[in-house]
Amino acid sequence: MPTTTSPVVRMHRSGIRKLMELAMLDPEAIRLELGEPDTPTPPHIVEAAANDARCGHTGYTSSIGSLELRTALAQKVGAVNGLTATADDVVVTHGAMHGLAMAINATMGPGDELLVPDPEFPNWRMAATAAGADVRTYPAYAAAGFVPTLEDIEAALTPRTKVILVNSPNNPTGAMYPPELLAGIVDIARRHDLWVFSDECYEAITFGPAHVSPAAFDTDGRVVTFFTFSKTYSMTGWRLGYVVTRDPYVHDLLGQVAEATVACPSTVSQRAALAALRGPQDDVARAVEAYRRRRDAAVALLTARGVPCVQPDGAFYLMVDVSRATGDSEEFALALLRDRHVAVSPGSAFGAGGEGMVRVSLASDEAAILAGLSRLADQVDAWQTASAALATGTPSPGV
Repeated sequence: MPTTTSPVVRMHRSGIRKLMELAMLDPEAIRLELGEPDTPTPPHIVEAAANDARCGHTGYTSSIGSLELRTALAQKVGAVNGLTATADDVVVTHGAMHGLAMAINATMGPGDELLVPDPEFPNWRMAATAAGADVRTYPAYAAAGFVPTLEDIEAALTPRTKVILVNSPNNPTGAMYPPELLAGIVDIARRHDLWVFSDECYEAITFGPAHVSPAAFDTDGRVVTFFTFSKTYSMTGWRLGYVVTRDPYVHDLLGQVAEATVACPSTVSQRAALAALRGPQDDVARAVEAYRRRRDAAVALLTARGVPCVQPDGAFYLMVDVSRATGDSEEFALALLRDRHVAVSPGSAFGAGGEGMVRVSLASDEAAILAGLSRLADQVDAWQTASAALATGTPSPGV
């Protein structure tokens, strides 16, 4: 048989998906491993899409999305994100990750480097690897609330760096980057002639500080911004996102990649997106308030049990420190699922900076979250007791 020469062979499978697929086999599992809203798509969105489909909105659109939707999205980023844009600055994509993968393919090649925060969302690395590019990281330490420093970002640059990736609110940490940091990152990119890719999937889910886009500080079109309907409107399976770029060359390249990969985004999903933008936003506000309540309850439980965590300012994740039980987060996550029927994502799935921690999704029923975290704390205590007993030679109960 022929031998593949594709760079995809260098891609590593996501540890998130590994735990998810194992959890799907356990009917008793409390599912805290996956970043998917636990509420359904709002009914008015579903009904509008169904009606539009019945009316014949089921054919191809432009590869970059319908003009009607792109116009509405340009108005949205102006009103909500404070960005000046027209329909010609918008590309509708098959989800935000598709947009990121297209942008990586459009701007990077073999030998180029994508600079991402550590902890990182693993799909960024996978997309860069598939394009033949390399990945470097800049640190975001738990002790600093997972907010990086400009000094560390600039120190991580090499002559091969092409793109700095920013994700605020962040997955997996929930960290939000302050405006002065975002302005500084854009300044670094300007001085070193780099692009900034801003993954803003969780823009609507914040618990205090207002979301700010790096594009607000962009003076020459080097910031490319990625949005999605998945998290804000509980539309994960609709697969619809969009890219905003003021660089017409990048815009054209994205259109070419879209034509070569998906022809166009789902027309039915584009109609659903219009309904989401134009309809009531009450469901979004209710979901954000629910995530806030769950965050506060989860942090309170873990604090009472002596299990450290970093309280997030956005998104719907919680990074929980299990290092007093073990330094191997994947081993811990697998055992937690096997022994106590709780699924979480191992911190190692998010790079070296996540090791010793696990990511807990707050996009689940609050009672389930608290039950799962209680079992997690039990597992930490049991493993710590067993480790201490092993070190002293004292018999201990099984874990």
